[in-house]
Amino acid sequence: MTKKKLKHIQTDKSVIASNGKVGSAVQEKPKLQKINNKAYEKELKLLQIELVKLQEWVKHKGLRVVVVFEGRDAAGKGGAIKRIVDCLNPRVCRIAALGMPTEREKTQWYFQRYAAHLPAAGEIVLFDRSWYNRAGVERVMGFCTHEQYVEFLRSCPEFEHMLQRSGIILVKYWFSVSDEEQERRFQKRIDNPTKRWKLSPMDLESRVRWVEYSKAKDDMFAATDTTLSPWYVVEADDKKSARLNCISHLLSIIPYEDLTPDPIKLPPRQQAIDYIRPPMCMQKFVPQKY
Repeated sequence: MTKKKLKHIQTDKSVIASNGKVGSAVQEKPKLQKINNKAYEKELKLLQIELVKLQEWVKHKGLRVVVVFEGRDAAGKGGAIKRIVDCLNPRVCRIAALGMPTEREKTQWYFQRYAAHLPAAGEIVLFDRSWYNRAGVERVMGFCTHEQYVEFLRSCPEFEHMLQRSGIILVKYWFSVSDEEQERRFQKRIDNPTKRWKLSPMDLESRVRWVEYSKAKDDMFAATDTTLSPWYVVEADDKKSARLNCISHLLSIIPYEDLTPDPIKLPPRQQAIDYIRPPMCMQKFVPQKY
């Protein structure tokens, strides 16, 4: 092989594995171009208006929507979820962020406690982590047996297809963050007293087992990234761009129509009647410190 050909292979952005498939061992991400704050706020406002329209359509049509958010610790899942729900009715759009299972839940069918949080007609549920805990933290940290893990990979696509056959709209997002960016965000959490609670011992352990988590994610994708229930990867090194891209994509894959009501005119306030309000000294007021 000539030096010219060798150089061409070494500088190619993909590697042909021995089985003939294209690998990603030497893939390089393009240089990050961060969006400025003014453009971000403008686009976010427009997208949130569209989210309200989607909400009204979901209510009108009685749709049931489930959105799963997974990814590395500090990848920005919570920030994206927060921007989605900011302007929505909590009775329509709610967050399911389950903690550790109880002793009773550990004896249930694995998907049972997640199924209890699925939406009824006219509802949207955002899972801040989901049943995929078994394919990630539970597998890496040894919280489940190998047999339980294998059974999950076998059952998960069937479970999701069953949800979809029942009429549920299921969307799955994986927030991808680089090693260096995650390190920066962890340090920022350590330095900020209001965010330190976000850094759990499990998060610290995930740093130690970075490669194991990477393998677990790849195995999970291989088993659960199906045609009917695909994973959508969100590049999340830039939080603002990740939020906008995720919301824009969500709006694009759930068809909806604009049901914005006509402008509202406030009715006149009731006129004075024969009623005397009690004196204000009888009420307890919050001290005005500010």
